[in-house]
This record gives sequence, structure tokens and C-alpha cells, in this order.
Amino acid sequence: MNSISLAQIEQYAFEKKEFILPENALNQVSKSFAFLTNFSKDKIIYGINTGFGPMAQYRIETDKLSNLQYNLIRSHSSGIGKPLNEIYARSVMVARLNSFLQANSGVSTAVIKQLVAFLNKGIVPEIFEHGSVGASGDLVQLSHLGLNLIGEGYVYKDGVRTKTADVLAEKAIEPLKMELRDGLGLINGTSCMTGMAAINVIYAKRLLQWAIAASSMLNEVIEAFDDSFSKQLNAVKHHKGQQLVAQQMRDFVAGSQMIRSREELFKDDTALQRKEFERKIQEYYSVRCVPQILGPILDTIQYAQEVIENELNSTNDNPIVSPDDDNVFHGGNFHGDYISLEMDKVKIVLTKLSMLMERQLNFLMNSKLNGKFPPFLNAGTWGLNFGFQGVQFTATSTTAENQALSSSVYVHSIPNNNDNQDIVSMGTNSAVLAKQVLENSFQVMSIHIMAICQAIDLLDPEEKERLSPNAKSIYDRIRQHAHFVTEDIPQAESIAAVFEYIKENPFKL
Repeated sequence: MNSISLAQIEQYAFEKKEFILPENALNQVSKSFAFLTNFSKDKIIYGINTGFGPMAQYRIETDKLSNLQYNLIRSHSSGIGKPLNEIYARSVMVARLNSFLQANSGVSTAVIKQLVAFLNKGIVPEIFEHGSVGASGDLVQLSHLGLNLIGEGYVYKDGVRTKTADVLAEKAIEPLKMELRDGLGLINGTSCMTGMAAINVIYAKRLLQWAIAASSMLNEVIEAFDDSFSKQLNAVKHHKGQQLVAQQMRDFVAGSQMIRSREELFKDDTALQRKEFERKIQEYYSVRCVPQILGPILDTIQYAQEVIENELNSTNDNPIVSPDDDNVFHGGNFHGDYISLEMDKVKIVLTKLSMLMERQLNFLMNSKLNGKFPPFLNAGTWGLNFGFQGVQFTATSTTAENQALSSSVYVHSIPNNNDNQDIVSMGTNSAVLAKQVLENSFQVMSIHIMAICQAIDLLDPEEKERLSPNAKSIYDRIRQHAHFVTEDIPQAESIAAVFEYIKENPFKL
């Protein structure tokens, strides 16, 4: 049985690493297929000699069994909306392939070989975002994958939508000839939502690292006290995520001469003589409570990764074929509640992350709050020029959209399929909305990181030299895509360039 990790998904989906079948994998799949072929000869087995769903009460004649599988794929290829991009589509293929490699689905080895051929020859299936209710599997999305495997519909070759038959002919690949329950096996699982969830979490982890970096840089540019992310303060609250975020902030600002020690305030005799202190004794929550806010986000993402990896390495199919038990088990492993719930949770914490970034951005925009920078980080003429006033609107409205998108999909089951599917997961909807929240959050982050770099340019030259090496490194990278703003010029292209950079280039200490 093959085991796969999120790191491997990243290699296959992003880096297009060649998929090499594990030794003996095809033998195990072949053994399962041969068992099911023999076992089903004199028995009623769902999806082999019966109809599907509410139509399972009807037996299918032997001479029509092959047509049954093709009818299933073609009839359920009814998706709509945006097609998944190459990264997400490749992840979906790997997720379905790895489920089959558990050798519990009874599919033919031809299915395995066709999926591997699509992956290794760069054929991107046309899988639409909308269509799945997330139980009995991602029937619609995976039908579109199946449709492409049998040589029908459209695929993407070098980013161009092309007839599948033409691409297969060009690459000398024969259309898949389905046998036994290959059609049902292809679509009766959670692999679309799981493949999407895997990519969402990979991106979410990247976004979180940028949020830690941005928060650390903000602490530097405003010369915040160091104790909010100190080891001692965070050690007395027993949450691993909080402690890890605080540690990463300490690691980030290593070498900075901008961060102030609380000891400076303790020993400030001049301040002690005042009735009203010139500087804030404690920072605003968006600066001071970063470990407590980003900590649960880190914990949530890490747990989501664990659930997704469990699903990736599971057989999410029905029925389950077990040669060792000499039996076939009917049940509901196609149900997507695990993924649906985690995508809801990831969506919620990413919304909170975008809220934190938006509040930090607002802190920089408001001179009365930060007490250091001009309004809207305006490096031009006040009144005549506008600085970052316009881009803040975009960050605020996008954050508000995240808040609106953050209601739970997991609890929005609607019965369908003649009430056969009377409670479903809506897991792919949850993954799709989490993807949207993720994109929005990267947009907010792009604006915020640009604002922090603008603030750095407004520092005195000697102050800029006192920044940590990590802050200087990020500043230099962002400045390759967005420049210091003095005159009023359109910022849309700069935001898009920074968005693309931070999304596809993880920040690592």
C-alpha cells in the first residue's frame, strides 16, 4: 500500500515530479481486480451488476455491464464554473491514484496506468469547481476526470484547451477501456475535495509564514517591545502553535537593533517623573497579540494537514474489496465530512489572518495610532497626494468578503438523489470557498507587505540599517516587484506582482 505526504503532493503538483509506481503496486491492484471479477460472478455487487444510487434496485444484464460504466461517467460529466488550474488538477489525479494504490477498490490496472500517463505526460484534465455534493464521492468532478481518461471531452495541453482525443493521439496514448467497476471506482471517492484541500493547505502554510514575517517586520519598524513574543511570556500559555509563532518571531528579528527591550522602560527615570507617558506602555493588540492570534491558525492548519494526509492514504470508495477477508463490504467511505470540516476551519482561520493583516495595515495608515509615520504613509504632499489611501480600501473590502465567505459549508447539507443521499458533506464546496478565501488573504497580505516596505523607506537611513537581516531581505525582494510610492500612480499591477511572488515563493528563515 502506497503512502503519500503533503510534501510529495507539492512535488507532483507544483514541481511536476515524475510519478513512479511503487514496486509491486500493480500486482496488488491486479490481485484485487481478479478477486472481484471472480467474486461477483454469482453475486449481486453494487455498481457491477446493479444500477447506481436509487437505481441500485435494478439488475443489469451481463451484455450491458460495460455500457453501464460508460453511461455513469458520461451522464455525470455535468460540472460548471471555473476549471481547476494545473496545480489543483494534478493534485486531484494524485489523490485518486493513491486511493487506488491501496488496492481496495477492485479497479483494473489500466486505470492506474492511464492516470500515471496523464501525470507524467503533462495532460491536465478539465475538472470544474462546481458539481459535487461531497458524498457518494465527488461524482461530477471525478466523472470529468474519467471522461478524459476514456478519451472524451477536453483537456489542457500547455495551457490550451484541446480535445482529449487529439491530445491522446498526439502522445500515443490509447483511451482507457473500462472494465468491471472502473467507472464507479473512478468517481466514487473524495479525491477532488482532498486534492484541492491538499493544495489549499500548502498555500495556507506559505501564507502563515508571510504573516509571521510581516508581523515581525511591523514590530521592528515601530520599535515595539520584545516581551510580547518572548519565550518567557509565551511559555506560560500551553499552546504549541502560540509558542512556535513566538519563537519564529524571535528568530526573524535576530540581529535587529530596532526592537526595544522592556528593561529600557523599567530604567527610564525621565519617564518615571511624568504623569503622562510619551510612548505607549503596551502596543495595540494587532501588534502585541500576534502569537496568540496566529498560534491557533498554525495549530488548525497543522491538524488539517494530518486529516488530509489520512484521507490521501485511505480508500475512499464503495464498495471496498477485501481479498484477504474473501468479501466485499458496502458502506460510506466516499463521504467527505472529514475534509469538509477541515476546509471550513481553514477558511475561518485564514479569514482571521486576513483580519489581523488588515488591522496591522490600518495601524500603519493611521498616524494617530502609530505616532511615527505620515497619514497613509504619504511620502508626497499632504492633501495633494494620497499615499496608500486607495490600496487600503482594497485590503479592507477583500477582508470583508472573507468574513462573508466564512460561514460553514459543512452544516449545509441538502438531501438529493431521491433522498438516497439524505445527508452529505458539501466538502468540495468547502474546499472551493477555502480556495477563494486563500486567494483573498494573499491579496490582503500583498498590500500589507507593500505598506511595510513603504514604511521602511520612510525611516531615517540609520534606522533602516538597524533592521534585522531578514527584514532587509524581504524588503529587497518586494522592491523587485513594487517601488517606493511618492507620486500618485496606479498600484494594481504592483499588487498583482507582489501577490504572485509571495504566493509562489515561500518565505523561510
